[in-house]
Amino acid sequence: MDMTEPCSRFSPYCATRPPLPAGILDYDYSINNPIPYDGSVFKSEIQWTKPVASWTAGQPVTIKFRPGGAAHSGGHCQFAISYDNGKTAAVVHKVMKYCFFNGPSDSNVADVLEYTFDLPADIPASSNAQFIWIWNNAIGNRELYTGIADITIANSGGSKSYTGKSAIYPNHEGYGSIPEFNGDYNTGLSLFENAPNVVVSPGDSAAPPPVPEYSSSAVESKTVAPPAESKTVTPPAESKTVAPPVGHTPTSQSSAEPTFEVTATGPPAESTVEVTATKHLTDSVYTSSAPTAAPTGSACTHGALQCISGNAGFQECVWGVWSATFACGPGTVCQQTSPDAVVCGWA
Repeated sequence: MDMTEPCSRFSPYCATRPPLPAGILDYDYSINNPIPYDGSVFKSEIQWTKPVASWTAGQPVTIKFRPGGAAHSGGHCQFAISYDNGKTAAVVHKVMKYCFFNGPSDSNVADVLEYTFDLPADIPASSNAQFIWIWNNAIGNRELYTGIADITIANSGGSKSYTGKSAIYPNHEGYGSIPEFNGDYNTGLSLFENAPNVVVSPGDSAAPPPVPEYSSSAVESKTVAPPAESKTVTPPAESKTVAPPVGHTPTSQSSAEPTFEVTATGPPAESTVEVTATKHLTDSVYTSSAPTAAPTGSACTHGALQCISGNAGFQECVWGVWSATFACGPGTVCQQTSPDAVVCGWA
């Protein structure tokens, strides 16, 4: 699926579209493809040469999608406004469970191709705002689809900021995954319900959101104590780290394998080593930062870790919901070192 009104950046399928900016050689003819797991959550972070829509706060707006796309039996859609090219975005409308359909469906052909809703009356005016569509599909591969359009917003009321739920990007690096629905359209709803509030404003577009877990620059290092039984490890030729993604501000959860920096304290062939696990934005976590208070009634405390049954891996609490399982490495088992922290040590 892809958004044609307002026209997503560099879509060739819109009724009207601006000229391409310098450096963009062609329109994006694969714009309806899902977003890759890592990197930006948008197909392009380069803006159109001029806005594609002019909206007014408090007035109805209509969002349209191109027919013919694979609708994957629906899913969860968010519609958000940003003033900093998508780094922070506040949700202004949601269509949960049945996006592109009127109810449960096993069809891959959309029943609904447009949505009309009122823009909030207190959304600030700006000549350089962005409208963002985000979709997580109900069936099929665990994917993320987005569109971003450059717009203007008029507001005679003088509003300076807008507060709403932060847009989130499940099935993308750092945001966790929503399982395939398999007929249960409540799947994943708690992620959206527990998302933090965010303030967006054209006056401070460079400011990051006020939630540490959504800071793209945060890198946390933890030292894992050597296991009781020493193992011989040959240090790698170089340490590999993964740069944080651009264009969004993710949480700390991910299912990717962790990156290790291994330093031998003696001769490489016969040494006992201390392993330092550095949690990058693409790494799974073996210890957690200090947990923060979860919303009232949550099943767990945000940031907490727990070993799973059998100690083959562990889970992380994300906004009151236990994540999918992270497996410990070969030859190691999960050990609960405190109520909120674990370590994967030698078996």
